[in-house]
Amino acid sequence: MDRDAVLDCYKRAVAKHDDIKVKGAKTSYTAINGNMFSFIDDQARICLRFSEKRKAELNKFYGSTDVLQYGAVMRGYVSFSDEVIVDETTLDGLFSESLEFAKNLKPKPTKRSPK
Repeated sequence: MDRDAVLDCYKRAVAKHDDIKVKGAKTSYTAINGNMFSFIDDQARICLRFSEKRKAELNKFYGSTDVLQYGAVMRGYVSFSDEVIVDETTLDGLFSESLEFAKNLKPKPTKRSPK
């Protein structure tokens, strides 16, 4: 699947949540309370954040591996194949689950200064 098609699926999933917007010029991502919980990686896969226990379950079920960014493992993130990305019901459910997990993380202050 090409990046534009993945981005379209991602934006449709995000649009179902009024309080969340896609951010990022180069790397599309979402965050809540200063915590990123989803992004599209450089291989055009949607990556979502979960608890470590849930990550292990999803990796086993979907045959996923660790998400690497700049040579480091992204703790809690699971990448999803094209089959999951195009299945709107499944992607919506996983995105919503990831969002609920992120809502319970300790808020982080943003680095951006107020205007």
